[in-house]
Amino acid sequence: MKEKNILIIFTRNPQLGKVKTRLAKTVGNKKALEIYTLLLKKTAEVTAKVKADRVVYYSEDIVEDAIWSPAYFSKKIQRGNDLGERMMQAFKENFSEGYKNAVIIGSDMFDITPSHIEEAFQKLNTHNAVIGPAQDGGYYLLGLKKMHAELFQHKKWGTNSVLRDTLEDLKTVDVALLEELNDIDEYNDIKEHPAFQEFINN
Repeated sequence: MKEKNILIIFTRNPQLGKVKTRLAKTVGNKKALEIYTLLLKKTAEVTAKVKADRVVYYSEDIVEDAIWSPAYFSKKIQRGNDLGERMMQAFKENFSEGYKNAVIIGSDMFDITPSHIEEAFQKLNTHNAVIGPAQDGGYYLLGLKKMHAELFQHKKWGTNSVLRDTLEDLKTVDVALLEELNDIDEYNDIKEHPAFQEFINN
C-alpha cells in the first residue's frame, strides 16, 4: 500500500573528480570519492529504516548498484538546470503522484538519523513546512505539504545565505525547525569527526 509520506533523496553519481570537489582540494579526488561513497552507504542505511516511501534521484544516470536496493528505493533522475529547479521538479512530481507530505534530503550528512527524518514527517502533521538547518548556513532537510515554488528560486545555492533566504520566503508560513547538523562539504567538516579519521591519517 502506498504511504502518504515520500522521502526524496538527492544523490550524485559517484564519479572520480565530480563529487565533493571542495573537499577534494584538500584530500584529493580519490579520497573525496571514497568519502562520498561512505556517505552514500550511510544515507542508504539510515533511510531504509524510515517508515515512508523512498525515491532516490540520481544526478546523471540511474544505475543498478549495491547501495540503493530496489527493495527499499525507487529511482529517478534529477531534472533542471540548477539545484533549485531540480528540487522543485522532484517535489512537483511526487505531489502529483498523490503524496501528502514530501521531505527531501541530500546524501552528504553522516550524522542524520532515522529519528531526524521521522520527526520531520511528524512535524508536517501540525506545521506547513519543516527545515533541518545545516551549520554552514544551508539546510540538510526540507519538508513540505504543498508546493512553495519561491523556495527554489533566486537562491545562491551552496552559500551561507540559503537558510536565511528560505526562511524569509516562509515568513508567513508555520515552519518547524529540526536540530542543526553538520553536512560534509569541506575539510573542516571532517577533520575532527571520528568517522573520517581513516581518510585523513592514511
